[in-house]
Amino acid sequence: MANVKESLSALLQPDGAMCTAIVDANSGMVLGQEGTGLDLELAAAGNTEVVRAKLKTMKSLGLNEQIEDILITLGSQYHIIRPVASKEGLFVYLVLDKGKSNLALARRACQEVESTLTV
Repeated sequence: MANVKESLSALLQPDGAMCTAIVDANSGMVLGQEGTGLDLELAAAGNTEVVRAKLKTMKSLGLNEQIEDILITLGSQYHIIRPVASKEGLFVYLVLDKGKSNLALARRACQEVESTLTV
């Protein structure tokens, strides 16, 4: 199993990866971060609200499902949010340059890191 530093390094391997973080969704605090191009402290707090809103909506709809990932597509970037199934309340956050990245490979990297992360 990979620790936080190894996991963050692995997430920056796909082409176009800019920055990444492991985030505590209960507090919005960053547990680890790597890369540049974005204020990850601010992004973590904001994306914590995204995760909370989606969970609340799913509960209201009576959906008995788990979030695999949330993709936010901007003009020049992709933002991937992937909750860590084995550690409730944590999520992996990855920012990609849209013009340089392969979204399928980046999502796969998030999936692999999420499944092996130890905190």
